[in-house]
Amino acid sequence: MIKIPFTAKEGAVAPVYKTSGAAGADVCALLDSDIILKPFDRAVVPTGLSFAIPEGYEIQVRPRSGLAAKNGVTVLNTPGTIDSDYRGELKVILINLGGEDFTIKSGERIAQIILAPVTIGSFAKTDKLDETERGSGGFGSTGK
Repeated sequence: MIKIPFTAKEGAVAPVYKTSGAAGADVCALLDSDIILKPFDRAVVPTGLSFAIPEGYEIQVRPRSGLAAKNGVTVLNTPGTIDSDYRGELKVILINLGGEDFTIKSGERIAQIILAPVTIGSFAKTDKLDETERGSGGFGSTGK
C-alpha cells in the first residue's frame, strides 16, 4: 500500500474503494450547483481534491462503468493522467454520449482513480527499425 497525501476543499468527498477487490477508488463531484449535460455536451467537473503523488507514479482517471452503461456518460480523455508533479485540483472531463439530459449533482460519484507506476522511456533516434511480421500495417491490418 502506498500513502497518497491529498487536500480536500470543504464539502469534498475523499476517494474511496467500494469493495476490497476494487482497483479504482471512486471520486465525487464538488459543485456549487447541478450541471446538466445535454446529449453530446461535455463539462469539466471539479472534485475539490488535490494530490501529492509520489515520484514514479501517476493517478489515472477512468470512467465508472455504471454511468457509461446506464446513461452513456463517460470520461472524455480516458484514461486521464495526473502527473506526480501536479498539485492542482483534480477535475474530470465528462461527456454525455447518451440520448437524454444527464444531471450531475454535488457528491455524486463521477469517475474512478487508479494509482499506477510510471516507466520512463529513453527515446533513441535511428535510421531504420527492425522488421516484424506485422510491419507497418495499421488500423485493421490484423483482421477484425
